[in-house]
Amino acid sequence: MADRKMTQEKSKDSLPENFNSTANLTTNAGFPSSLSISSKDINDDKPYNPFEHREVEHPNSTFGSILHLLKACLGTGILAMPAAFKNSGLVAGLIGTILAGFICTHTVHVLVRASQELCVIAKKPSMSFAETCGAAFTYGPKSIRSWGGAIKKLVDYSLFLTYFSVLCVYVVFIGSSFKEVLDVYVPSLQLSIQTYCALTLVPLVLICQIRNLKYLVPFSAFANVLIVVVFAITLYYVFVDLPPVTEREMVSKVSQWPLFLSTVIFAMEGIGVVMPVENEMAKPQKFLGCPGVWNTAMIIVITLYGIVGFFGYVQYGDDVKGSITLNLPQDEIVAQSAKLIMAIVIYFSYALQFYVPMEMVNRMLQNRSSNKFENVIQISVRTIIVTVSVAIAAAFPNLELVISFAGAIFFSTLGLLIPAVVDTVFLWDRNLGKFNYIVIKNTIIGIISIIALVSGSYVSIIGMIEDLSGGHEVHYNVTR
Repeated sequence: MADRKMTQEKSKDSLPENFNSTANLTTNAGFPSSLSISSKDINDDKPYNPFEHREVEHPNSTFGSILHLLKACLGTGILAMPAAFKNSGLVAGLIGTILAGFICTHTVHVLVRASQELCVIAKKPSMSFAETCGAAFTYGPKSIRSWGGAIKKLVDYSLFLTYFSVLCVYVVFIGSSFKEVLDVYVPSLQLSIQTYCALTLVPLVLICQIRNLKYLVPFSAFANVLIVVVFAITLYYVFVDLPPVTEREMVSKVSQWPLFLSTVIFAMEGIGVVMPVENEMAKPQKFLGCPGVWNTAMIIVITLYGIVGFFGYVQYGDDVKGSITLNLPQDEIVAQSAKLIMAIVIYFSYALQFYVPMEMVNRMLQNRSSNKFENVIQISVRTIIVTVSVAIAAAFPNLELVISFAGAIFFSTLGLLIPAVVDTVFLWDRNLGKFNYIVIKNTIIGIISIIALVSGSYVSIIGMIEDLSGGHEVHYNVTR
């Protein structure tokens, strides 16, 4: 009996220490219906909370996060809204702006929600946009789990190329804005556009040495104040002698709607900035929800887009140009000052957009075996990226058409298609809703993204052909 008892105790001791004949199933806060077979997961006292494990050296406040998102979404694209309304009509434009804003808001919402839940599953404090996309496949259906690494790399490189392209266009916009104004008031100067682009190098290199989003908050706040000044000047001229609304089309031809859609989506999208902002919030749980940081920012964005687009089209009608500032009187100092102020806004926006490709570079730098010369490497890499963007802008001052083509491909894909795919893949084996409505909803979003991709690419190609033939005047106006 004693031997038998010792044998039983020995057998019991040989089992894993966390083995229990009665399994206690814990509830996963990030995704309640998922069950991990890992013994470690079963033995945890409480589910993994990624927010408790985030160690951000310089976290952003809730208000600071809203300012960053507003700066990311309120680019010069808002000045192109009257031209967008020209392609939709007043009524269709208002409805379309609200619907496009809702779709952009929703796709970011599902992406961030998936990221937060994947952090729980993967037991990681935070994930970037690319990491979220890769993890959705890695923890998704078994047949596509091996795709995770490839998807992550694809999104990473797409983000880098997209936002680097935006940086190049920003340089052209800043240089050309100063040239147009100074050519009028200092005619003896008459510098080339290449020279103006080159002169932006030192100021851009300096501001891009700021490594933490928290320290960019004052710049974002100042830029938001300046862009309000530009809007005020623009709206002043828009509302002077405003013609009757009845003189404008309520609904334009359906064939023109894709042009409206592509303009609105490309202007609103700030998909690459969203995850860095959420990851560096002091209270990331306030990013989603009602009202939430993201919803608050997008309500402001949609409202401003609708106002500028509606009344800008009412004032200038079919004569409205790609950027409404180009319709302002060129012989008035106040109108001309709007160009310079907008150039300063773009200067500060450059630093925020620069954060996206730099985030990818920083992840690559983390793989180094030593942190020696960290500051030297950071300064050098940042200087090189800025220098290359300035050099490309100076070499190709008509780069806008090429970049808009790349933006049409990447922003419609990154902002709409990829979040819809990530949401579908992540929820495929979990919960696709009643009648699989999530698949239906995401399929519709995918179709919209393809329409935006094709229409935006088509317009860019036509513009490039006209530019090569000498029949297209380039105003260096940016659609972001």
